[in-house]
Parts: sequence; C-alpha cells; structure tokens
Amino acid sequence: MTAPVRNAPAFVEPELVKVNLGARSYDIVIGRGVAGSLGERVAALRPGAKTFIVTDENVARQILPAIAKGLDRAGIRTDSIVVPPGESSKSFPVFERVCEAIVGARIERGDLVIALGGGVIGDLAGFAAAVVRRGLDYIQVPTTLLAQVDSSVGGKTAIDSSHGKNLIGAFHQPILVVADTALLDTLPIREFRAGYAEMAKYGLLGDDAFFDWLDANWKEVFAGGPARDHAIAVSCRAKAAIVARDERETGDRQLLNLGHTFGHALEAACGYSDRLLHGEAIAIGMALAFEFSAGRQGLCSRAEASRVIRHLAATGLPTRIQDIPPPLPSIGELMELIAQDKKIKRGMLTFILVRGVGGAFIETGVDAAEVRTFLSEKLAER
Repeated sequence: MTAPVRNAPAFVEPELVKVNLGARSYDIVIGRGVAGSLGERVAALRPGAKTFIVTDENVARQILPAIAKGLDRAGIRTDSIVVPPGESSKSFPVFERVCEAIVGARIERGDLVIALGGGVIGDLAGFAAAVVRRGLDYIQVPTTLLAQVDSSVGGKTAIDSSHGKNLIGAFHQPILVVADTALLDTLPIREFRAGYAEMAKYGLLGDDAFFDWLDANWKEVFAGGPARDHAIAVSCRAKAAIVARDERETGDRQLLNLGHTFGHALEAACGYSDRLLHGEAIAIGMALAFEFSAGRQGLCSRAEASRVIRHLAATGLPTRIQDIPPPLPSIGELMELIAQDKKIKRGMLTFILVRGVGGAFIETGVDAAEVRTFLSEKLAER
C-alpha cells in the first residue's frame, strides 16, 4: 500500500462465503468498499461491545483513522495498538505488548479484537485474542491479498519460534472476516504477487479448472476489477470447505500446506526478512513440490511440473532456490529446518505431493535421504 486512504471506501453489495463450523460458523464478506460497513457489522454482531484494533505502522498510516471513524459513527468505542510491520512482530516481546495493551484497555470477554492488516497482524492479533482472558472473539480485516485468500480464514493463529515459523499458537476462529478488495489497489506489486502464490495454490492442490482459469486470466486478476474479486471468492470458498471438513488440521487441511514444507524452511533460512516474502517462499516451495513429485517420486509428468513453474514465473514469482538473493542456505541448514516442520509425526517427514495439477495428497514417511538428495541437486543448479 503506497497511497493513503483518507476515508473508508463506500459500501457496495458484497459477496458472502460461509465457513460452516456449526455454532461457530462465520461469514467472509468480500467486495470493494466493504470496510466502510465494519461499524454496522460489529454493532449487529455485538451490540454494546467495545473493540480493540491491532495493526501495524504501514496500515495505520493508510486506513486506521478511517476505520476508527467508521466504528465511532456506529457508536462503538475503540482503542488500538500499532506495532512494527513485518514478520519480526510475530515474536514474544511484541505478543506481550499486544496482550498487555488489550488488558490495559479493559477489553472484556464480550468485547472484540479487530485484526487490521496482513497475515502477520492476523496471526498476532488472533493469537492474543485466543489467550487474553482465556479467549476473546475477534474479527479479521485483511489488507493484503495473501491475508484475504489464506491467513485470515480458518482460525490458525501463531507467533514464530527461533526454531521455525508459526510453532507457538492456537486454533481460534474469528467471528467475521471483512475482505475489502479496494484495499489491494495500492498494494505494492511484489506483495500482490506473494499473495497470488497462495491463490494459485487452491487450483494446484484440488481444482484444476480454477488453475486453468488463472492460467488464462491472471493478468486480469492483477489488474483488478471483477476477475480479482471472483478469484478471491473462489479461493475463500476452497479454503472454507477444507476448514469445515478438518478444522484442526488432522486430515484434509494439511493439503493447504502444498509447498509449505520447502517454503517455510527457505523463509526461515532467510531470517523471515524482505529477502524472501512468505508468498515467494511458497511459490518456490510449490515448484519444488511438483519437481520432487515428478522427478524423484515419478508421481506426475515433468511436463505438468514445467507448466506450473512456467505459470508462476510468468506472474513474476520466484520458482528456483537460486532466485533468492544470496547467500543461499546450506543443505544441512535446510534439512534441520525441515525437521522442525509442524507436520512431523514421530520424526517422520510428511509432505504434500502431487499427481498433477489439482491432484495433491498427503504423503507420510517421506525418506529424508531422498529429500536431501533432491535439495542438494537443486542447490547445485546454475
């Protein structure tokens, strides 16, 4: 986001996607200008509730005044905390600050936390809401494409450990997601591409028709308008369906980690820095997952893997380890980080592999020696 939004966008009729979790079901509201209706939606969901906004410095400059003004118009009292932007805020010191600020604002169990920002803020605010006063309800207002199609939906909240990404957290579902697609208009192109990687993931893991559509229409998605809103809604429906079947990631939800075992290791090796954004790491991870499935495992054709890599590269995403600014991680470092993956079970590696576009599956007991050999070959490429 590069230009300030001085007033909340005008409300337009949104598209609704339901996350069906019984008594804990909630709506994802998608459309241009829907952030302008946040106050009315909060008042309808929780009459008389106070709110506490967690956001970062970049988003605060852009839209915090407009969001706070909209809440005030609806008669809702709000306080806020502004944290530094970036992955470094998913840390114990910042988490402590956020929790203490929520308590200090006298937010009670009937009140609401609002996560206003990208994936880092959603994870941080959601985890704080999960533990302060043993659990507060919260609303996600994602401001990046990655957050709108992925991290704001499904209730996975966490901070990072020195051992790896998202290792300390809780499953805690929001009560509402408000995805204002107008907020993406000023998103830097690199950030938009990073979010697009997660969007493409839904086609690659289980919807070949959606990937075909993206392959033909990705330029329109990047340009904005109806194609972008449609792709966001399709992505949210895909994630909502998987979350409804497997809320706590004991089965099908693991498919959403396509590319993440490789990607998270690369992201950690880069120190969670601007050298490699999360979505960029996932793009490389998905390319590696297809290549590993095709070359080392013989599960899909090399032509299929090449098609996926060509598509990701055409959008400007990195697809090779060598696309990361140096220094590159060592094979020992990568294997140590992969060994910390959350999907490890009794020391055995679990990977999301593919039989082709739309054909992802969970493979347990993957041979670590095979992975090491494969990554060694990838690191040696020029």
